[in-house]
Amino acid sequence: MEAIENEKQIGEFIQGKAHQWAIINASELPFFAWVEDACKANYCGRYATTWTCPPGVGSFDELKEKCLAFDRALVFSTKNEIEDSFDIEGMTEARQKHEKITDEVVEFFAPQKIRALSAGSCNLCAKCTYPNAPCVKPDKARSSVEANGISVVDLAKICSINYHNGANTVTYFSVILFNRS
Repeated sequence: MEAIENEKQIGEFIQGKAHQWAIINASELPFFAWVEDACKANYCGRYATTWTCPPGVGSFDELKEKCLAFDRALVFSTKNEIEDSFDIEGMTEARQKHEKITDEVVEFFAPQKIRALSAGSCNLCAKCTYPNAPCVKPDKARSSVEANGISVVDLAKICSINYHNGANTVTYFSVILFNRS
């Protein structure tokens, strides 16, 4: 596929795949150092365990610079029903569905240069090679929105996308950074 000619094409593609979506200027992304601090506090248990999480993914300033090298951002969410807030299996299945959609969006943009950020820590390999050897799937591995210092709660507000979608649902976010053609 050739480079995307206009943002209308993106909207036509993402409609029906994502729950909600928006296209914003990359300069509107809400970068906060406290998001990196939350990573350092290891709330999710993945700090210093993968190439896609801090510190392996790079510093806050490096990541912000990489993101701001693009001028636009497609932000989208997926919403899935789960049994209850303890339904880890349902959350895992929902994340897999989200990642599949993210993969489709990445393919849609090919061969255009983009930066794709997704939900949560990379889980492509049973055990990451970090820090002893290079990533074995660098073309497929994605860092999370948060690992790049972006507050998803603030991002949802900026984009008028629901962060919460009601009881017994799980919502995941991805950001695809691109340049206007």
